[in-house]
Amino acid sequence: MLAGIDTHKDTLAVAVIDAAGRPVVVTELANTEAGFDSLEQLLSDHGVARVGIEGSGNYGRGAAVRLVLAGGIEVVEVPPSLTSRERSARPGAGKTDPVDALAIARITARETALPPVRLAIGQAADLRALADYRTQLVTERTALANRTHAELHGLLPGYHATAPRLTAPTFIAAAQQLLEGDSRVRAQLTRRRLVRLAELTAEIKEVTALITTAVADLDTGLTALHGIGPLGAATILGEVADVRRYRSRHAFAAANGTAPIPASSGRTTRHRLNRSGNRTLNRVLYTTAITQIRADTEGRAYYLRKRAEGKTNREALRCLKRRLSDLVYDPARRPHRSQHEGTGDGGRGHGNGTRLTAHGQLRDRTSSP
Repeated sequence: MLAGIDTHKDTLAVAVIDAAGRPVVVTELANTEAGFDSLEQLLSDHGVARVGIEGSGNYGRGAAVRLVLAGGIEVVEVPPSLTSRERSARPGAGKTDPVDALAIARITARETALPPVRLAIGQAADLRALADYRTQLVTERTALANRTHAELHGLLPGYHATAPRLTAPTFIAAAQQLLEGDSRVRAQLTRRRLVRLAELTAEIKEVTALITTAVADLDTGLTALHGIGPLGAATILGEVADVRRYRSRHAFAAANGTAPIPASSGRTTRHRLNRSGNRTLNRVLYTTAITQIRADTEGRAYYLRKRAEGKTNREALRCLKRRLSDLVYDPARRPHRSQHEGTGDGGRGHGNGTRLTAHGQLRDRTSSP
């Protein structure tokens, strides 16, 4: 038996199907602790071996954590895009929560490569929360700084010679001094904005220090890779959670969008950019690749080799991102292996064609693709 769960703020739509995809039970439960108890009992009564959940990182987080910690059932994440595609393939059924739950259950039965759900608990969840909070603060500060720049330009033309940026305490203080004694309403409001900018800058610094300390305590080895600092490492660890969710380095590359997609036709053999996958992870790998290219690193040497082979700038950059994904795939599992897998190799996959050197740079083990 298999099951699918469509999650919402108040309810969980649950569908249990047999091996042929025929519905056995389709019901709705409350998205509460009592509802989770009923869900566990329902799945146990029907001997469900695999459950697919849409939205396990949002409204389905509580149910996903309960089922994973209970054990005995494989719990996987079903992307909404697959649910929509499955529902569209059955015209006339309309769209309701039970219909979606049934579609999720059938996807769970058909797609064997769905990733296990990411548990929102433990150190990885803490790092993700810290990184998300810092991103929120930076976004707020950027918007406020842009607005303040616009106001200062109208109040004090030429102010930028004294305060070119409003993301550093020194320049914020300089802007405050320029407005000192100005009684205009817009000047008063701008002073309020400058005070808030100073508060945001101080808080960003505090959160960054917390992230740096947390990453150092984990000692994952990610920061040894040139171009990945504590913030990048925290983002990777928070997004990946447990790298064992991915069956291989290839599955990990597909999940983070660095694996190119075949786009061949007839006698033309080519690959195109993968625009899907986790874009947050993809952005970290892109930043790392750009940083390596700009410095005297083995990543830059690898990039230049690809250019010499006739690849364009973008194609060579994608190749480097793919190699960096392989490097990240190994170090990202270290905190979880030390806690759950002992000191053995734990399937680290040293035959993946790359290795982490003493300086955390990229080196080929096999011929370049």
